[in-house]
Amino acid sequence: MRDFAAARRVMVDNQVRPADVTSHAIIDAMLWAPRERFVPKARRDVAYADIEIPLGPGRVLLQPRTFAKMLEAASIDPHDLVLDLAPGTGYSTAVIASMAEAVVAIEPDAGLTRQAQALLVELEVDNAVVSQGDPAAGDPAHGPYDVMFVNGAVELLPEALVGQLKQGGRLVAIFRDGGSGGAGGTSEGAVGKCRVLTRAGNGVSRLYVFDADAPVLPGFERPVAFAF
Repeated sequence: MRDFAAARRVMVDNQVRPADVTSHAIIDAMLWAPRERFVPKARRDVAYADIEIPLGPGRVLLQPRTFAKMLEAASIDPHDLVLDLAPGTGYSTAVIASMAEAVVAIEPDAGLTRQAQALLVELEVDNAVVSQGDPAAGDPAHGPYDVMFVNGAVELLPEALVGQLKQGGRLVAIFRDGGSGGAGGTSEGAVGKCRVLTRAGNGVSRLYVFDADAPVLPGFERPVAFAF
């Protein structure tokens, strides 16, 4: 039987730390969270590899390096309320819950929602909940939020999400196809770019962090333009 605790240590030492992730909270959380529990059984042997792991059609568990760098960019504080969007099986929710005061997660797939919530209960994560819903709509009933974390790529960011951020709140996502957040973005090529959007007044500031890529999440696609 594989020693998954040792594999977690290797993941952190060989993928997370070399990516200039220095937050002790992130490192401790990723050393704790049993990533192998959040992947399909047939893929548990590669749970800690430097790859995306498919969870279903168009859905993946982000590769550890990308996930860790996005967490670092989010600057999650122990007193923060976090909205975790499209968490799949709930790995991101579990990790973030060990760093924040509370986590609300919205997952569109009913089966993944049930799996994620069951795993949180098994791991005794009592400051997070996963509900089925539309990630593009967020969860205004429990906001506003200090941080929003998007587990996938975005071509067009719904304005409803920005409105659920607190002043000074941060949204972290991988933007593709010029999806730099809202209308008026220009194409920047096929490579995704992780950005932090910070709410300031009635608008947002945008900060490029690093190049990354992931499948575009349903509900976050840019509308197809028809030519006649």
